[in-house]
Amino acid sequence: MGPRITYYDDATGERIELSTVTLANWAAKTANLLREELGAGTGSRVAVLLPAHWQTAAVLLGVWWIGAEAVLDPAAAGGADLAVCTVDRLDDADEAAAGGEVAVCSLDAFGKPATGLPIGVTDYATAVRVHGDQVTPERSPGPALDGHSVDDVLAEARRSAQRQGLNTGDRVMSAHTWPTPGDLIDYLLAVFAAGASLVQVANPDPGLADRRRVTEKVTRTMD
Repeated sequence: MGPRITYYDDATGERIELSTVTLANWAAKTANLLREELGAGTGSRVAVLLPAHWQTAAVLLGVWWIGAEAVLDPAAAGGADLAVCTVDRLDDADEAAAGGEVAVCSLDAFGKPATGLPIGVTDYATAVRVHGDQVTPERSPGPALDGHSVDDVLAEARRSAQRQGLNTGDRVMSAHTWPTPGDLIDYLLAVFAAGASLVQVANPDPGLADRRRVTEKVTRTMD
């Protein structure tokens, strides 16, 4: 089985790929971290203040497996109960979570922890390792995204996949980010809903695009 998501950062030269099973394991570990260590569950609102990255996909799936809601713009949504963020967005996370738990993702390719964190802030890379890679999904989930249920979000992702002509087996390359629910659905969830795989590129170097299409066997490019 091929990768479900392949991530490039052209600014650092990073490349990492995850199979469906590996992505699911990361998502399960994240779900268990959120549930067991950070106190999240059905109805919790989790501010996800992360870039378009493979770890962000795992965090989002983990949030939804425990029946919580991913909040991409806490200021517009009236805040959140806890937050997962990068180091540079700690102030945003503190404001969004209003005293709730905060976890920081280093996004390091080798899983190195974030350094110099304030007391009381959880380092995601360190904490997530000790949690199990199996999880029991919440049977009665709350809203998942922008007030909509998991079923509604999945249905919209399938409609988006159809509009974009995505098919099972497609290898989709994208440099789009996911700042809004609509972007997240169109540029991440629609790919997964179609049964396709994603080549996500951060800080794209236009000079590498043509070669990457060949080496990654890309069948669709999201412009």
